[in-house]
Amino acid sequence: MALAEEDIAFIKAHLGEWLAEQSLARPPVVYEVELRERMVRVEEELKHQRELMREGFARMDARFEQSDERFAALSEQFAVLRSDMDARFLALRTDMDKRFEQVDKRFEQVDKRFEQIDKRFDEMLKRHDQHFLWLIGFIATSAGLVIAAMRFLG
Repeated sequence: MALAEEDIAFIKAHLGEWLAEQSLARPPVVYEVELRERMVRVEEELKHQRELMREGFARMDARFEQSDERFAALSEQFAVLRSDMDARFLALRTDMDKRFEQVDKRFEQVDKRFEQIDKRFDEMLKRHDQHFLWLIGFIATSAGLVIAAMRFLG
C-alpha cells in the first residue's frame, strides 16, 4: 500500500502542526522560546554547580593543608619524643655500663679471694706433706730402734 503524492504533500504540510500539538498544544515559536529559556536555566545551573564544585575543591585543599600542618606538628612532636627517648636510653645505657663495671670489679675481687684460698690450700698441702714425711721418718726410726734393741738385748 503506497501513499499517493497528495497524501505525502498533506503530511508534509501538517507535520509541524501535529508535532506542536503533541508538545502540550503550544505553538512552535513559544516552544522554541521555552526551550531557549530552559537551556539558559540549565546553563546557569551548570555554572552554579561548577562554582560549588570549585568551592568544594578549595575547601578540600584547605583541609589537606590543615592535615599537612597537623602531620608536620605531629612529626615534630615525635622528633622531640624520640630525642627524649634517645637521651633516656643513653642515660640508662651508661647506668647499666656502670653497673656492669661494678659487677666486673666484684668478680675480680671474688677471683682474688679464690686465688688466696688456692694459696692457702697449697700451703696446707705442703704442711701436710711435711708432717706426713716426719711421721714416716719417726715410724722408720722407731722401727729401727726397736729392731736394734731386740738384737742388742736378744
